Amino acid sequence: MDGNSEKLLGLQNGDGGWSYRLGGGSWTEPTCYALLALAAQGLASSEPARRGVRWLSALRGAGGGWPPRAEIPESTWVTSLVLLLPGGMLPGEAPMRAEKWLLAQTGRESSLVSHLRLRLLGVSPDHAHTFDGWPWYPGAAAWVIPTAISLLALGKVAGRADDARVRERIAQGRSFLLARRCRDGGWNHGSTKALGYDSDSYPETTGAALLALHESDAAEMKDVVEVAQRHLKACRSLEAASWLTMGLLARGFRAVLPELPDHGGTNELAIAALAKSAAGGRNVFLA
Repeated sequence: MDGNSEKLLGLQNGDGGWSYRLGGGSWTEPTCYALLALAAQGLASSEPARRGVRWLSALRGAGGGWPPRAEIPESTWVTSLVLLLPGGMLPGEAPMRAEKWLLAQTGRESSLVSHLRLRLLGVSPDHAHTFDGWPWYPGAAAWVIPTAISLLALGKVAGRADDARVRERIAQGRSFLLARRCRDGGWNHGSTKALGYDSDSYPETTGAALLALHESDAAEMKDVVEVAQRHLKACRSLEAASWLTMGLLARGFRAVLPELPDHGGTNELAIAALAKSAAGGRNVFLA
């Protein structure tokens, strides 16, 4: 077990879940990242992991998705994180129902109603809005991070079963990401133009999108790798550097996670542990 995983165990709440930081209530997102980090260390069957899974299982929504926390009744993008957990961690039909819920989600701007509304207003839909990505919340616009994580989750599903609908949604999600690249070749949170000007990319979103597109043979990927390498060289955020490292390694490029201080957050520690595991040959996002 590495140092980050040991710190993660110290952040686990009494109810079995994890908060974003020490002392907070349990949330689905940090709990999933912590469980993924433990699984990467071969601790998927450990008592802390079992407690985390029990907390997570009790939170599942009636429709098969997961809410961000117990006090929020609506299922959201965090369902994709739950679906990423290694096979066998979630009991019964939970993974199948989570997959069904995730496949039903799409960004508002790519819907038929949205396209019809734009045409009635005399506006031609942006090319970037013609592909189905995933939103943070149902019925909202699609963004890069929930789309990237959903692609990784469905990629694991596709590896276990030959499903035409899963393949189609993966193709749509990949096209969405490629259409949302910024002028420098990477990604920001989802809008290539904001406040009237072309936006530059961010390191963490570029790393996550690169990881999600690890199997893409699109010509644009050469530029993406180059911008990711530049981001990693200049990166001062451990979490962002971890995403970049995993993305570059998944594409077959050498990447060394820089020695950067952590700030004690669950996501940061877990994602750094996952990057170190990937550097050692085990990327749980792809396994």
